[in-house]
Amino acid sequence: MTWVASSSSSSSSSSSSAMAVPSKFASNRRRRHSSSPSCLRVLCRSGSSSSFSRSVTSSHLKFCLHDALDSSGIQTSHAREAREGFCSQIQKLSDIERETSISINGHVDLGKTALYIAAEDDSLVSHSSVPLPVDAFIDRLDDLSMGYCSHYNSSFRSSPENFLDSLEKYLYNKKGFRRSKARFQLESRALYLHSVLTHRSGSTAMLSLIYSDILKMLRLWGLFDFDVEIFFPHDLHSLPRGYHKLKSKESDQAHIMTSQALLVEILRNLKDAFWPFQHDRTGSLFLRAARAANCIDKPDINEDSGFQLASAKAAQHRLERGVWTSVRFGDIRRALAACERLILLETDAKELRDYSILLYHCGFYEQSLEYLKLYQESESSSTQKQSLDPLSSLEEGAVDKLMVRLNLISMEEGWSTPSYARNFLGNNSEPW
Repeated sequence: MTWVASSSSSSSSSSSSAMAVPSKFASNRRRRHSSSPSCLRVLCRSGSSSSFSRSVTSSHLKFCLHDALDSSGIQTSHAREAREGFCSQIQKLSDIERETSISINGHVDLGKTALYIAAEDDSLVSHSSVPLPVDAFIDRLDDLSMGYCSHYNSSFRSSPENFLDSLEKYLYNKKGFRRSKARFQLESRALYLHSVLTHRSGSTAMLSLIYSDILKMLRLWGLFDFDVEIFFPHDLHSLPRGYHKLKSKESDQAHIMTSQALLVEILRNLKDAFWPFQHDRTGSLFLRAARAANCIDKPDINEDSGFQLASAKAAQHRLERGVWTSVRFGDIRRALAACERLILLETDAKELRDYSILLYHCGFYEQSLEYLKLYQESESSSTQKQSLDPLSSLEEGAVDKLMVRLNLISMEEGWSTPSYARNFLGNNSEPW
């Protein structure tokens, strides 16, 4: 597979100094986030949003996906390199920057981080000998900012409202970026930054990232000096919009996206899209997998239809036959990868639990037990008050049943790993 990330240069006939801004910084765009931010805007929240115990350090955890693929004869060097790039970025996330708005220049390059996510998943799916060209797509992202300078230089001297209006006309009208139309399961190319830059259709998280990246570049070049915030919509149709921070309302606070929250949103979108149990949408991802593993007494708290129950069983059967991916039925490799990266972000202990049950379905019982124990240890040491709602109670009941089952398996002579644990990872066939 050959990747092409070239973009045409914007021509300009004007001699305005503002029009010369892109060429002035073109040679330095790879260092665009190297300078320290002049200020940080931190959102005030009541308590920490993380339930991840400090006794569980993600850097010391041993993940399964890449090693399992290697043992199946699949080359993972490009995937490992992309994962290392992802880790190198999130290591820069200080406690302060985790709660900093995405519209502020920080130490973490969110665009590059998203491209490392895409590069790893591309390697997992394509088995290409050529890695996804991260730097080339970073250049394409930079070209959006430079293109705005070339065509809308007069907006820099206008009011904040007019400036943001012209920026959105450039991004959504001239460049044609739009939200993906899929309602329940987003098409995969809307979830990866390189595909969104190519096809101009993406998730809210991806469009917000692109919008914030342009703002950061323009601010880095000193082309505007007022405080901007990005409104992250939670409905199914609206586009991310910028607004003058001084004119914000209290209701806007719930629509401000932080650096950590954006990365979590990107990864959870992937996790949801590629989770192997797709048709059962009545509970959490964990409950869907737990129901397929018969770890829940009642069929469903909402009385699942026979079709949904049959779909869950069919997903399990596909794994047993070595089918790791199927159109509209998830992709176990990319679901595992999303879980592993979410664990590395250390935001929610439930990611340990979800990863554990995926490993159980893959037949990696020893590793599944290890992560389930880590989840329970993290939850028991958490200072956050545990929810007692029916859904949480059902989840904890399923955790207990899974723990009992894994302990029983561990008492057998050795860890009996079924043959499909290797087969489903080593299957090179594609569903299209």
